[in-house]
Amino acid sequence: MSLADWTGVFPAAVTPFTAEDKLDELSVARLLGYFDAAGCKGVVLAGTNGEGPSLAAVEKRDLLRTANLARGRLLLVLGIATPSLSEAVWLCEQAGKNGGDAVLLMPPGYFRTVSDTGIESWFVEVMDRSSVPVIIYNYPKMTGITLTFDLVSRLAQHPRMMGVKDSSGELANLAGYRSALGSDKALFLGDETILMEALSNGWTGTISGAANVLPTWISRVVRLWHEGKLDESAEAYQVVAPLIGAVRKAPQPASNKAVLAALDVIASSKPRLPLEEVAATDLLAALKERLGVTAERLGLDRRSG
Repeated sequence: MSLADWTGVFPAAVTPFTAEDKLDELSVARLLGYFDAAGCKGVVLAGTNGEGPSLAAVEKRDLLRTANLARGRLLLVLGIATPSLSEAVWLCEQAGKNGGDAVLLMPPGYFRTVSDTGIESWFVEVMDRSSVPVIIYNYPKMTGITLTFDLVSRLAQHPRMMGVKDSSGELANLAGYRSALGSDKALFLGDETILMEALSNGWTGTISGAANVLPTWISRVVRLWHEGKLDESAEAYQVVAPLIGAVRKAPQPASNKAVLAALDVIASSKPRLPLEEVAATDLLAALKERLGVTAERLGLDRRSG
């Protein structure tokens, strides 16, 4: 696949569970259909919004298998967040066997005092043994590890390293990572509040938690930008920017699940412990007031099938 194939929006999808705390396969299928219809390029499974750290490795594999049956036109990226080298390698193998187009790989975050050399060696070992492309994930708030420009530049020499996701929110990283990677690698933003700045610095798109509930609008912003319609892209962003802020201030992923359940995209808003369920009443009201978002408008009323 070319870099153009990876240009766009990838919701960092929530993981729907049943009342018995098992994977809700029907809701997964509905969720992916919702993202596909909204114009998203792909989806990240078992990431931060997908409660990846609360999922067993076999559950991540099964989530990918389920998604592969309902993917439509979407690319599938499997999130990997574990300090276990063997588990990371196994999940890369499972991604290759079960329809994954890439993996999103965090550094081994538990060991926060290791050197850049140790982190680099860990990433290289995983990439050496992966059968799918690897997106390196910088999220120091969660991992306690910051991926420096020099480290990213060295990792970019590996043939399976296809790009970076950055959720730090650091404006300096926009130009810094672009320079470190060159023009042939993908760059995905995690903090949508600086999306326009990222696009202006040549970023590919966004792996977005807010796209769980704003997939159509965020996809429109990125698509218009890459079509060269910069003013229209900026206007679309101004419409949705206050809602992005509201989504990011609400507890995640619980509030995203609450909205999606209220819109009948998924059956239950319940996250897995230690996360707690929320109502997200204010967020739902804001979506309806600014965008007119309802289950009926989305065509997702369960009574219609």
